[in-house]
Amino acid sequence: MAQRTLTFVTGNAKKLEELRAILGKTFPLELVSHKLDLPELQGEVDEISIKKCQEAARLLKRPVIVEDTCLCYNALKGLPGPYIKWFLEKLEPEGLTKLLAGWEDKSAQAICTFAYSSGESEDAEVILFQGITKGEIVEPQGRRDFGWDCVFQPEGYDKTYGELAKEVKNTISHRYKALDKLRKHFEQNG
Repeated sequence: MAQRTLTFVTGNAKKLEELRAILGKTFPLELVSHKLDLPELQGEVDEISIKKCQEAARLLKRPVIVEDTCLCYNALKGLPGPYIKWFLEKLEPEGLTKLLAGWEDKSAQAICTFAYSSGESEDAEVILFQGITKGEIVEPQGRRDFGWDCVFQPEGYDKTYGELAKEVKNTISHRYKALDKLRKHFEQNG
């Protein structure tokens, strides 16, 4: 019997690689990717995740997951949040730290939300799996090959995500925490 597939809607090969590393070989579905230009929505993270997932399922008509990642500065009441991609693109890592120059509070939350739809119908339920890692924003340190990893230092560590070995990051990150919930869901529900 052929293994069922789950389509991760992304054009980012690094994200797909990290997903496969975190989910491991025992994940009950074959994970494939599909690049799809989805609208860049505004709003709160759950709302954005649900709408992106619904649109991806509508277009592909099969089981899909989408991911939305936020970097929320506590001093800025959660900004840049879901807009971190654009902040990083315009300001680069150095600019991300400068956003907090006037604030003593450098704490932040890295939030990853995976949204799943079976794609069975237009109104199929969307299930959210969210992981949060607390930390702080520091001057850029380490690898710069994966988003804002070089400025986020997780709580309890003296290194940024960009300095940690990928094997370590993949056991503590916000993405790991969300994917662990997703994995458990599919192990229990098939």
